[in-house]
Amino acid sequence: MSIYKKILVAIDLTEEAPQVLNKAIEISKAHGAELMLVHVVEPVGYAYGGDIPMDLTELQDQLDKAAKEQLAGYGEKYDVGKDNQIVTVGRPESEIHRLSEEQSVDLVIVGSHGRKGFQLLLGSTANGVLHGTVCDVLAVRIQ
Repeated sequence: MSIYKKILVAIDLTEEAPQVLNKAIEISKAHGAELMLVHVVEPVGYAYGGDIPMDLTELQDQLDKAAKEQLAGYGEKYDVGKDNQIVTVGRPESEIHRLSEEQSVDLVIVGSHGRKGFQLLLGSTANGVLHGTVCDVLAVRIQ
Protein backbone atom coordinates (compact mmCIF):
# COMPACT_ATOMS: atom_id res chain seq x y z
CA MET A 1 0.00 0.00 0.00
CA SER A 2 1.39 3.37 -1.05
CA ILE A 3 1.72 6.30 1.30
CA TYR A 4 0.88 8.77 -1.49
CA LYS A 5 -2.44 8.47 -3.29
CA LYS A 6 -2.95 12.06 -4.48
CA ILE A 7 -0.15 14.46 -5.36
CA LEU A 8 -0.57 18.16 -6.07
CA VAL A 9 2.16 19.72 -8.20
CA ALA A 10 2.39 23.50 -8.04
CA ILE A 11 4.19 24.94 -11.05
CA ASP A 12 5.01 28.46 -12.12
CA LEU A 13 4.70 27.91 -15.92
CA THR A 14 8.26 28.95 -16.65
CA GLU A 15 10.86 26.99 -18.60
CA GLU A 16 11.80 25.39 -15.26
CA ALA A 17 8.40 23.71 -14.77
CA PRO A 18 9.41 20.48 -16.58
CA GLN A 19 12.10 19.84 -13.95
CA VAL A 20 9.41 19.78 -11.27
CA LEU A 21 6.95 17.87 -13.43
CA ASN A 22 9.44 15.15 -14.37
CA LYS A 23 10.16 14.47 -10.69
CA ALA A 24 6.42 14.51 -9.89
CA ILE A 25 5.70 12.01 -12.68
CA GLU A 26 8.36 9.64 -11.32
CA ILE A 27 6.93 9.83 -7.81
CA SER A 28 3.32 9.44 -8.92
CA LYS A 29 4.20 6.38 -10.99
CA ALA A 30 6.20 4.83 -8.17
CA HIS A 31 3.25 5.24 -5.80
CA GLY A 32 0.43 4.74 -8.29
CA ALA A 33 -0.81 8.17 -7.21
CA GLU A 34 -3.22 10.54 -8.89
CA LEU A 35 -1.48 13.71 -10.08
CA MET A 36 -2.98 17.20 -9.98
CA LEU A 37 -1.41 20.27 -11.57
CA VAL A 38 -1.98 23.71 -10.12
CA HIS A 39 -0.85 27.18 -11.08
CA VAL A 40 -1.72 30.19 -8.97
CA VAL A 41 -2.06 33.52 -10.74
CA GLU A 42 -1.43 36.38 -8.38
CA PRO A 43 -4.05 39.13 -8.54
CA VAL A 44 -2.94 41.95 -10.81
CA GLY A 45 -3.54 44.42 -7.98
CA TYR A 46 -0.70 42.76 -6.01
CA ALA A 47 1.68 43.13 -8.92
CA TYR A 48 0.83 46.78 -9.49
CA GLY A 49 0.66 47.93 -5.89
CA GLY A 50 -3.11 47.78 -5.52
CA ASP A 51 -3.68 51.54 -5.38
CA ILE A 52 -3.79 52.38 -9.08
CA PRO A 53 -7.23 53.82 -9.87
CA MET A 54 -7.97 51.71 -12.96
CA ASP A 55 -9.92 48.62 -13.92
CA LEU A 56 -7.50 45.73 -14.36
CA THR A 57 -10.21 43.09 -14.91
CA GLU A 58 -9.39 42.59 -18.58
CA LEU A 59 -5.68 42.16 -17.84
CA GLN A 60 -6.49 39.64 -15.06
CA ASP A 61 -8.75 37.70 -17.44
CA GLN A 62 -5.98 37.58 -20.06
CA LEU A 63 -3.49 36.30 -17.49
CA ASP A 64 -5.95 33.64 -16.33
CA LYS A 65 -6.66 32.53 -19.91
CA ALA A 66 -2.95 32.33 -20.78
CA ALA A 67 -2.23 30.33 -17.61
CA LYS A 68 -5.04 27.86 -18.40
CA GLU A 69 -3.70 27.38 -21.93
CA GLN A 70 -0.15 26.79 -20.71
CA LEU A 71 -1.28 24.43 -17.96
CA ALA A 72 -3.40 22.51 -20.50
CA GLY A 73 -0.25 22.12 -22.63
CA TYR A 74 1.61 20.62 -19.69
CA GLY A 75 -1.41 18.46 -18.88
CA GLU A 76 -1.42 17.08 -22.41
CA LYS A 77 2.35 16.52 -22.48
CA TYR A 78 2.40 14.80 -19.07
CA ASP A 79 -0.93 12.98 -19.45
CA VAL A 80 -2.79 14.82 -16.68
CA GLY A 81 -6.52 15.11 -17.41
CA LYS A 82 -8.42 18.41 -17.52
CA ASP A 83 -10.21 17.54 -14.26
CA ASN A 84 -6.83 17.54 -12.52
CA GLN A 85 -5.63 20.89 -13.91
CA ILE A 86 -6.38 23.87 -11.70
CA VAL A 87 -5.68 27.54 -12.30
CA THR A 88 -6.69 29.75 -9.42
CA VAL A 89 -6.15 33.38 -8.43
CA GLY A 90 -4.67 34.42 -5.09
CA ARG A 91 -1.55 34.17 -3.01
CA PRO A 92 0.31 31.00 -4.03
CA GLU A 93 0.95 29.74 -0.49
CA SER A 94 -2.65 30.27 0.63
CA GLU A 95 -4.17 28.72 -2.48
CA ILE A 96 -1.89 25.68 -2.32
CA HIS A 97 -2.77 25.20 1.36
CA ARG A 98 -6.49 25.49 0.55
CA LEU A 99 -6.36 23.13 -2.42
CA SER A 100 -4.28 20.52 -0.61
CA GLU A 101 -6.92 20.34 2.13
CA GLU A 102 -9.96 20.52 -0.19
CA GLN A 103 -8.58 17.83 -2.48
CA SER A 104 -7.29 15.57 0.34
CA VAL A 105 -3.77 15.66 -1.06
CA ASP A 106 -1.05 13.46 0.49
CA LEU A 107 1.93 15.25 -1.04
CA VAL A 108 2.56 18.72 -2.45
CA ILE A 109 5.47 19.14 -4.86
CA VAL A 110 6.93 22.58 -5.55
CA GLY A 111 10.04 23.88 -7.27
CA SER A 112 12.73 25.59 -5.25
CA HIS A 113 15.53 27.86 -6.37
CA GLY A 114 18.73 27.71 -4.41
CA ARG A 115 19.09 31.26 -3.13
CA LYS A 116 21.66 32.76 -0.82
CA GLY A 117 21.15 33.91 2.71
CA PHE A 118 17.85 33.30 4.47
CA GLN A 119 16.23 31.74 1.39
CA LEU A 120 19.18 29.38 0.88
CA LEU A 121 17.20 26.14 0.83
CA LEU A 122 13.72 27.23 -0.22
CA GLY A 123 12.31 30.09 -2.26
CA SER A 124 9.69 32.24 -0.60
CA THR A 125 6.76 30.37 -2.17
CA ALA A 126 8.19 26.94 -1.37
CA ASN A 127 8.93 28.10 2.16
CA GLY A 128 5.39 29.47 2.52
CA VAL A 129 3.91 26.20 1.28
CA LEU A 130 6.02 24.18 3.70
CA HIS A 131 4.80 26.17 6.69
CA GLY A 132 1.09 25.59 6.93
CA THR A 133 0.48 22.60 4.67
CA VAL A 134 -1.06 19.65 6.51
CA CYS A 135 0.56 17.01 4.28
CA ASP A 136 4.09 16.21 3.15
CA VAL A 137 5.87 18.75 0.95
CA LEU A 138 8.66 17.99 -1.50
CA ALA A 139 10.76 20.87 -2.78
CA VAL A 140 12.42 19.96 -6.07
CA ARG A 141 15.70 21.78 -6.57
CA ILE A 142 15.64 23.82 -9.79
CA GLN A 143 18.95 23.66 -11.63
